Amino acid sequence: MFRRRKSYQQHTDEQLMVELIQGREAAFDELYRRYADRLHYYFYRMLGKDQEVANDFTQELFTRVIEKASYFDPSQRFSSWLYAVASNMCKNEYRRRDYQSRLDIPEIEAVFQQEGYYLASNADRQLFSEQLTKALDQLDYSHRQCFILRFQQELSIREISEIMSCPEGTVKSRIYYTLRKLAEQLKFFHPDFSKKKTHEKYIR
Repeated sequence: MFRRRKSYQQHTDEQLMVELIQGREAAFDELYRRYADRLHYYFYRMLGKDQEVANDFTQELFTRVIEKASYFDPSQRFSSWLYAVASNMCKNEYRRRDYQSRLDIPEIEAVFQQEGYYLASNADRQLFSEQLTKALDQLDYSHRQCFILRFQQELSIREISEIMSCPEGTVKSRIYYTLRKLAEQLKFFHPDFSKKKTHEKYIR
């Protein structure tokens, strides 16, 4: 008679890591099911929107999860640990390529359009995109990373703080600075935005 395979769907991420350390393959399968798509999307955005590269980095990341499982502290949040490993992989790849990735312009446009930026025509949208791209190109890695994790991965300030190993205040400062910088570049489309407090909601 076959033995029924244990279900891990009710386990927390941290409990799954404890099980993985003990050699439970099904625990790894559950972690992969929970996070593979999210991390694939993260690598896709961070590394030039290349599906093949994102696939390779996702597989390498989960290989590292298996290899480094014994180094994981169960008192930590697993998701923060996982994103921290992924972030370091991206940093190393940037250094290797001497390369700066671009953020997804349409998604970032949507953030500003929610604040009432005026885009009446295709010409306006093209000019807006050009100005936004120019502003984003001026961001350094730390500000770009915070921005991606906040607006594309939709992580909390606390989670970003844990991933980047810096105080929550530093994360808030970087996001606030980035939004202010973008608002200055785009003030032609919304002259009053730089004077408003609406952008402060994104650092709460």
